[in-house]
Amino acid sequence: MDNSEHLANVMVERFIAAVNRGIDLVPVVADSTSTAKIAPFIKEFPDRLVNVGIAEQAMVGTAAGLALGGKVAVTCNAAPFLISRSNEQVKVDVCYNNTNVKLFGLNSGASYGPLASTHHSIDDISIVRGFGNIEIYAPSSPNQCRQIIDYAIEKIGPVYIRLDGKALPEIYPDDYQFVPGQIDVLHQGDDIALIAMGSTGYEIVEAAHQLENQGIHPLVINIASIRPCDRDRLAQLLKDVPFVISAEEHNVNGGIGSLVAEVISEYGIHCQLTRLGIADGQYAWAADRKSLRAHHGFDAEHIALKAKALLTGGACV
Repeated sequence: MDNSEHLANVMVERFIAAVNRGIDLVPVVADSTSTAKIAPFIKEFPDRLVNVGIAEQAMVGTAAGLALGGKVAVTCNAAPFLISRSNEQVKVDVCYNNTNVKLFGLNSGASYGPLASTHHSIDDISIVRGFGNIEIYAPSSPNQCRQIIDYAIEKIGPVYIRLDGKALPEIYPDDYQFVPGQIDVLHQGDDIALIAMGSTGYEIVEAAHQLENQGIHPLVINIASIRPCDRDRLAQLLKDVPFVISAEEHNVNGGIGSLVAEVISEYGIHCQLTRLGIADGQYAWAADRKSLRAHHGFDAEHIALKAKALLTGGACV
């Protein structure tokens, strides 16, 4: 049975649930009702949506104003336009002023595929990590996404949530409990560590299955909580593995690969890190997801091939 769900649908479901339990939540969109899949919310609460038109900077400023007026303001539009076009408003109106705004970066990474670099968001985590006073999350599954959104809505203060634009399968058990900062171990092993964030979570899970079938036992780590992040726990997990591979639909600079590199360096861990994603100085390929990930070498098959090559000292095809 296919257990995949589109995370924007999960987002809207949690918005409706929040209002129904008495939270004064107001979504703000920038002519992005289709991208946000917000129609069910509008049907339930037709007077609660604010649409500023194609004006992302105004969207963020409006959300900050609503938050200062006591609302729980949530912005819902495409990640490349939210983070790039509204950069100053996110930095000043939301982060610096500590307004109670939840920023949802939709269709993140290269979700838009053939629409190419104007619509790809492969730098959003690196940009938001440069801002102070904002928590950062990248859910990897529907179950985890529900819990992160519920937490963010109740949390007072700025939050950025990176949501993928494709349906994602469930990789967490039914009894999974999200905790801010938590490092999630999905599979125990000590031959090599595979680490992902967001939509590449299922790629490392599948890569681990392929490696297990070849007698290789990977440690599989998913990091959805970018800030806060339990770096002590991550360092503890990595200190006994010789190799680490990070995989992300993001530039290799500033995302999960950089976070792992910082931990390895700052804690003096002796292991070799390979960062997979969009390479330094490159744009993401304009293609469907499967082709794009294979081209850049961070789909399950290429992750498994790279892991095997590292462990055997051979070349990676």
